[in-house]
Amino acid sequence: MVELSRADLHVSVSDPAATSMNFLNEVAIRFPNAISLAAGRPYDGFYSTEDVQRYLEAYLNHLRADGLSEVQVRGLLFQYGRTNGQLHTLIAKMLEIDEGIVVPPESVMVTAGCQEAMVIALRALCTSPQDVVLAVEPCYVGLNGAARILGVEVVPVPESPAGLAPETVAEVVRAVRAAGKRPRALYLVPNFSNPSGFSLPVATRRRLLDIVGEQDLLLLEDDPYGLFGLDDEPRPTLKSLDTDGRVIYLGSFSKSCFPGARVGFLVADQTVVGENGRRTLLADEMSAVKSMLTLNTSAISQAVIGGVLIESGCGLRAANRDKIAFYRSNLRTLLAALEEHFPQSGRGEGAVRWNVPGGGFFAVVDLPLRADETLLELSAEQYGVLWTPMKFFYVDGGDHSVRLSCSYLMPEQIAEGVQRLSWLVAENE
Repeated sequence: MVELSRADLHVSVSDPAATSMNFLNEVAIRFPNAISLAAGRPYDGFYSTEDVQRYLEAYLNHLRADGLSEVQVRGLLFQYGRTNGQLHTLIAKMLEIDEGIVVPPESVMVTAGCQEAMVIALRALCTSPQDVVLAVEPCYVGLNGAARILGVEVVPVPESPAGLAPETVAEVVRAVRAAGKRPRALYLVPNFSNPSGFSLPVATRRRLLDIVGEQDLLLLEDDPYGLFGLDDEPRPTLKSLDTDGRVIYLGSFSKSCFPGARVGFLVADQTVVGENGRRTLLADEMSAVKSMLTLNTSAISQAVIGGVLIESGCGLRAANRDKIAFYRSNLRTLLAALEEHFPQSGRGEGAVRWNVPGGGFFAVVDLPLRADETLLELSAEQYGVLWTPMKFFYVDGGDHSVRLSCSYLMPEQIAEGVQRLSWLVAENE
């Protein structure tokens, strides 16, 4: 049998981000009884198998009510379809209702999860080895992984303890250009980011838009957690504040609906001017990338998500009230458990400290010991609790911090998991 050298395979095969996620999955499989404060997936108690058929019927009835014949409905459901998807009109309406984002439906591309949207955006924007993408660090591993597959360099823009400073973006852009490279876009999660949990204040959002305008930079705004704040304070998306067309908006139905559908989207309403003067939307140009990647997003998955949108009147913020309340309660439970089991927090060198996010699924805890794969193995085997090393989200850093997720568990499991973490810390300092 043929044997291949691993050294001859693409660097993405051995990418630290990908292997780290595989490591987490492998540890979870080996220790199935451990409480996982690592998994950032939604709580599946909100779903039932009967929902799929109901949503599907709702969407098909919507198509029939729009005057489509049974032949046309059957074609939309079972055939290859429009490369950029068939939910663009419904998604555009949802964005206007929930986020105040007003864009033409033609600027919306439906993707196979938000991960595909990242790949498409990076591929379309970065055309040469000198093109780089900036990313707020700590950064979601999926962005780094997508860039590695494409051979696109990611330059970190570090967060301060108070979050992202727009002036830091300008400093990094100038340094990148001085090195002979071309910064194309900045990736960030402005609402309750994964992993840090930070949310940009409105004034910072406006200043960031000014900075990227001055620096001739695009923004890749990823917003999977925007619905799930601890309060109802308005947090306008960068896209809704954008008056210059700087923001490409990346969205997902994994948290607001369910991840098994694997439906995401991007909004690229920027104008592209060809050599002949022809003007098109960036979303239309990006369709060429998608057509060679997945052809189109599953029509059946789109139909199910379409049914969710139809049933909710395209208002997912209102339709997610129960989920919002659940995730709020879980985050408060996590923060209360940290207060209870680490009462020395913030006092003295070596104390355990954590941030207090305004929403989302995650909190970051700084520990007085090295939080690496070895410690995670020990934590799983002897203490029965899993967490995510923050080092997975940095190019270089995060060695003494962990990300705790509270989305998938019941409150009593969260409290027990934090207690077990406290035992790990106390006995291994």
